[in-house]
Amino acid sequence: MAKSTYVCRETGGRHGPLSDSLTCVPTVSLTSAPIRRLTLRDLTACADLSENRGWPREEHKWGFLLTAGRGYGIDDPEGGLVGACVVTDYGPRERPALGAIGMVLVAERHARQGIGRRMMRHVIEEMGTTPLTLHATPNGRPLYEELGFKVTGRAEMLRGHFVPDATETFMATRAATAEDLPAILRLDEEVFGTDRTHIVTRLPAFADQLRVAEKGGRITGYAAAWPNMDTHVVGPLIAQDTRTAEALIASLAAHTDRPLRTDIDVRHEELLVWAKDHGLASVAFNAVMTHGITELPGDWRRRFAPVTVAAG
Repeated sequence: MAKSTYVCRETGGRHGPLSDSLTCVPTVSLTSAPIRRLTLRDLTACADLSENRGWPREEHKWGFLLTAGRGYGIDDPEGGLVGACVVTDYGPRERPALGAIGMVLVAERHARQGIGRRMMRHVIEEMGTTPLTLHATPNGRPLYEELGFKVTGRAEMLRGHFVPDATETFMATRAATAEDLPAILRLDEEVFGTDRTHIVTRLPAFADQLRVAEKGGRITGYAAAWPNMDTHVVGPLIAQDTRTAEALIASLAAHTDRPLRTDIDVRHEELLVWAKDHGLASVAFNAVMTHGITELPGDWRRRFAPVTVAAG
């Protein structure tokens, strides 16, 4: 049971002094307040929490994560959320192969009180022996290391208006169709290393664009561009090689006036140089961390960018 403290307020009659009586009401200590499952009904509260910490509200992304994954949160007695996070499982439902943790946030007024640590420990316990991964900012990394996460990679966030080069030629890409979905799912599982059907099948509704690259009648790559505030986020980006990844990015950029944003595995040095030569600038670096495994499953050589760093 959660521990309680008491807040006492003076009360009085309509015309009498305030000190006529003293009323004490119990309040739940936030260090032991229940951690509950979040639903789409909590979407506004999640967006408010993002805004409170100086992040964009990102309602579209929150909605995607709360339906594709599981949200956890602690209610604030004064309204809204004290903290929240989201976990997205991959692989068989009864025995997930991987869990991705994201959107770990604690309200500014409750920061540095151990709430983030408590939520993370709750998630780790809930996931049992399932391997975990997350993208950590420099500020969050010490906590995750304390909880047993190890740095296994890095991703570089890029943002900017894509500037095409008229002298460049790319392989043809096209908009994905419903008939492409089985082939996309097979390619995604092969590259990601486990089943992501619940993510990939949501992309046509979540993203503004979903495009594929083909060679010899076979899909060799696919990418989505989904709206996030004033940008289009490129992710996931799966491709057989760098040239295919470039073609997919260029084709997505050709169909939007918004700046692009993406998080590219730093091992893809050639793609990073190309993207920067085409107007995208480095914004930040995040550490890719894992718990229970030494590296992520699948083929990193064909995995260029996640759907979002909050879901792997």
